[in-house]
Amino acid sequence: MLTTDKAVIVEGKYDKIRLAGVIDAVIICTDGFRVFKDEDKRALIRHYADHAGIVILTDSDAAGFKIRGYIKGIVKDASRVVNVYIPDIYGKERRKAKPSKEGKLGVEGIDEDILRDAFLKAGIQGGEPRPRDIDKALLFELGLTGRADAAARRQRLLERLGLPSLMTTNALMDVLNSVMTAEELRAAMAEQDV
Repeated sequence: MLTTDKAVIVEGKYDKIRLAGVIDAVIICTDGFRVFKDEDKRALIRHYADHAGIVILTDSDAAGFKIRGYIKGIVKDASRVVNVYIPDIYGKERRKAKPSKEGKLGVEGIDEDILRDAFLKAGIQGGEPRPRDIDKALLFELGLTGRADAAARRQRLLERLGLPSLMTTNALMDVLNSVMTAEELRAAMAEQDV
């Protein structure tokens, strides 16, 4: 399995599901063109670009390239962006009744070996997966869930880390696991009593 600290940006949830067997990384879905209007999603992408970098993997159709261009445009430093491209493979995804407008398979329809090869060509290598020791139990222990003031504590932490305010618990865990360890989170919470 490949691994990266960079966030991988894809178009949709089925793309994210397809990548689960290919790469260990935080995967952010643009929800197609919704990213154009979703300031929190754009802020999250910019945060990753500024701190760890991002990998853009969109479909090889016109819509995918439009989304890719838009994402590159919202990031301040283009050197923080790695582009991964899938080949033009014609066909239809299993879950769809008919092929896409251009007849090309999207990320969700591409074989895992081809996806892995695309990441390798872009310089994303294999390696030991980073520790993911921040879980829901730790968030509960630190008062970020399960307490009357948990929402306020999460909000202060998100502000301190420069992250969007509307994040689910699962999204928060993904982000925290990509930027710190459990011990670093404990120290941050103790330091500021977030």
